[in-house]
Amino acid sequence: MMKPVQRAGLAALVVPLVLPLLSSAALAGPIESACLRSGRDSASRPLCGCIQQVADMVLTRNDQRRAAKFFKDPDAAHAVWISQRPADDAFWDRYKEFGSMAEAYCAG
Repeated sequence: MMKPVQRAGLAALVVPLVLPLLSSAALAGPIESACLRSGRDSASRPLCGCIQQVADMVLTRNDQRRAAKFFKDPDAAHAVWISQRPADDAFWDRYKEFGSMAEAYCAG
């Protein structure tokens, strides 16, 4: 039987080897996943990953899930934009900030 110290040492050696083998899609955030599934010609793993990094800095997880739906349903974005609900207005302000930052940060 392995001692706890030996198990911890073994785990420290094995985890870095196994982690890259995990599906990157399983590790992708909602924005990155939606971006990759969008079917757009410019959607690449590096670009979508960059956009996700910006989303992680600017948007809450709930905001990210909401924004990810816009990739599949652009009309949903329009509905939020024209809405006069204060919550939608606040979300739209955060979403615009995210878009501006993603464009500046991820432009190739």
